[in-house]
Amino acid sequence: MLRYIIRRVVNSLPVLVIVSALAFIGQQLVPGDPILAALGQGEVAALEALGPEAIEAKRRELGLDRPLPVQYVSYVGRLLQGDLGKSFRTRENVKDMIAQRLPVSMKLNVITFTSNVLIGLLLGVIAALRPGVPDFLATTWAVMGVATPNFWVAILLILVFAVWLGWLPTSGWVDPFDDPVRSIRFLILPVLANGFFGSATIMRQTRSAMLEVLRQDYITTARSKGLREQQVVIRHAMKNAMLPVWTVIGLSIAGLIGGSVLIERVFAIPGVGRMAIEATNSRDFPVIQAVVMISTAAIVAANLITDIVYGYLDPRIRYD
Repeated sequence: MLRYIIRRVVNSLPVLVIVSALAFIGQQLVPGDPILAALGQGEVAALEALGPEAIEAKRRELGLDRPLPVQYVSYVGRLLQGDLGKSFRTRENVKDMIAQRLPVSMKLNVITFTSNVLIGLLLGVIAALRPGVPDFLATTWAVMGVATPNFWVAILLILVFAVWLGWLPTSGWVDPFDDPVRSIRFLILPVLANGFFGSATIMRQTRSAMLEVLRQDYITTARSKGLREQQVVIRHAMKNAMLPVWTVIGLSIAGLIGGSVLIERVFAIPGVGRMAIEATNSRDFPVIQAVVMISTAAIVAANLITDIVYGYLDPRIRYD
């Protein structure tokens, strides 16, 4: 197992290198002079008043006068040392900015992921075991979740539960560890909005896998032995149906990370996703590059964990 993990980590390095190159090249494709993005119009105007030499001196100071390959190698070197650079907009260390925002995004995503799995598995099992109205309602939920963009769901939830009914706040954030009870009111809408698609996808796969497993002979044998239906479902059916479901669960993490960017913006949650949008609007390239790299590393880690769990769900899988 350890050799497999090391091999997977090594195999993931080219992905990180390619993503870092694309993130670096992307900033070069943005129209305009990079020095304008790095300094802002006000500071550039002040330097222009001092003459072209002042702008060129500042360009050399920021390393923007060097060839692009040299800039990229320097960027990768700093990245390997844990130096994410400084924000063009605020002049703060990007590492410190992310350290402040990342816990918020992680807590939101962990809560959303947990609710997605619980809701998706529960509705999927109910739909498979209870044909008729329960199956119809759960399937309707799944179809709506897959077909509806999360930002539209967020706006609709705010309109209904915050504006019309006044039950929940429209935006804001309360840390669950600081005030667990009060934080629930601020978490309900963003968790539902960002988790609608994920829970619907898990529900559809769970229903399909359960229907396939429940038709197998060993399920009939287990029931004929007089086992309770709860034992048949949990110990026999669910265990064998979880392998394809776990694949969807692992893939949903990528969608969760991407969806949190819009959700944090809509609900004014001070996380990494909201910071990424603000950095994009202000062309704050060091922040954008750092967010892209951290998101990619999180997705790679999620895929690795998914593969490892396969071995526990299916003993036939070997990591040689």
